[in-house]
Amino acid sequence: MTITAAQSNDWFSNNFEAAPIMAILRGFGVLRSLELATIAWDLGITSVEVPIQSPDDIETLTAIASAGADRGLHVGAGTVLTPNHVRQAAEAGAAFTVSPGLDPDIVAASLATGMPTLPGIASSSEIQCALRQGLSWVKAFPATALGTTWFKAQHGPFPQLNIVATGGLDAANLRDYLGAGARVGAVGSALADESQLSRLAAIIAG
Repeated sequence: MTITAAQSNDWFSNNFEAAPIMAILRGFGVLRSLELATIAWDLGITSVEVPIQSPDDIETLTAIASAGADRGLHVGAGTVLTPNHVRQAAEAGAAFTVSPGLDPDIVAASLATGMPTLPGIASSSEIQCALRQGLSWVKAFPATALGTTWFKAQHGPFPQLNIVATGGLDAANLRDYLGAGARVGAVGSALADESQLSRLAAIIAG
């Protein structure tokens, strides 16, 4: 089932409404990823991404997607770089795709498979390209290398843009990026640090 860019935008707007945080589970393996996904879900984080860079990652995505479905929650495939990755993501039960960069072919392949897509951007030119394709949800990567000033600056010419800040975020700096204009912040290893969980919960609670 093919979806449109507008439907992709609406999907992310609805999916991120519950919490301004996305969990990224990169390279943890099936069992540890299930543990961390459960921590994320119990905190109120409804969006989980599993990057797929190896056959083991596909196994992990399949397991997390199944566990998420049992809760009525969506799990996405990250580091989607090729049309084959799009196919693997769909077969594993992913609900959406995430890419580190903006590739129109990947955008088209994901939408054609019925999966909303979140391409990565790091410049005004890439933002304009995403908007030309009808996408108002993107991820900024690497967020901490870009810095909060970058997020504030991009909000001026692109007020309609919704940005997921990804790369280097944790409970210590997440509020800074949300305050600078990011709609959502992505965390990974922070979920494995018990000292950060209460602060993440406080951010979700507002």
